[in-house]
Amino acid sequence: MSPACQPGESVGAWLCQAGQVLRAAAIENPRMEARWLLGHAMGVSAETLLRDPRAAVPAAAAQAFTAMLARRARREPMAYITGSAGFWGLEFAVSPATLIPRADSEALVEAALELAPQARRVLDLGTGTGCLLLAVLSELPAASGIGLDLNPEAAALARRNAQALGLPALFLAGDWADALDASFDLILSNPPYIEAAAIPALMPEVAGHEPPAALDGGADGLDAYRRIMAALPRLLAPGGLAVLELGQGQAPAVAQLARNGGLTWLEARPDLNAIPRAGLIRR
Repeated sequence: MSPACQPGESVGAWLCQAGQVLRAAAIENPRMEARWLLGHAMGVSAETLLRDPRAAVPAAAAQAFTAMLARRARREPMAYITGSAGFWGLEFAVSPATLIPRADSEALVEAALELAPQARRVLDLGTGTGCLLLAVLSELPAASGIGLDLNPEAAALARRNAQALGLPALFLAGDWADALDASFDLILSNPPYIEAAAIPALMPEVAGHEPPAALDGGADGLDAYRRIMAALPRLLAPGGLAVLELGQGQAPAVAQLARNGGLTWLEARPDLNAIPRAGLIRR
């Protein structure tokens, strides 16, 4: 049994109580997440909180912290509560209209920069926050790009991220690339690839809060890949590279879809957990 928290309005008292609330909600790292939330509410780092646990929490910060704590206890993702997430050393605004950027997806950026360092025209299909496109553009100063997302709210958010980072990208709302008439040296995509029947069993933060349209890949998880493969021969410049995020175990099926479309499957690069994550395709 956890020890009782001391009453009071100090940082230490608030963190103790918050840790118990998050532990009861089955949050994996309740003490750490409590520090992140209180630091965000007070406008200071989590490390600053630890330096003076007897400091008083201002009333306005306590009110904001209480509201954020309740949201996290309902298993709302931390990034939606704070409004931002880090990716590739950059900070991205996020919202429930977009998936939250994940470190696994950085494998796509690494592969793109290694295999297409001279790319000048970059396309991101299903762009969400714009993190893939903007991370690549941050490393390729001579390049510019277009990001497409079916959700206009996601496209608008990605546009704000590009402006905040000062990167040359145009973000549009559209159904994949149906209305696009151009060719690109590099195409990126993190499409929906979860099998529809598997979504309810995902962790509550994902199944209950992230946008279903960005998760649901149809009955076999491959619907979006079929759409993308049909468009790649038209959109990829000769010799161009496509880098697609893959779900666990999907590399063989996506490779076959690429070959069926007359494209060259190169390989699937692993993420930090050694899961084949970045599918590489040449025209």
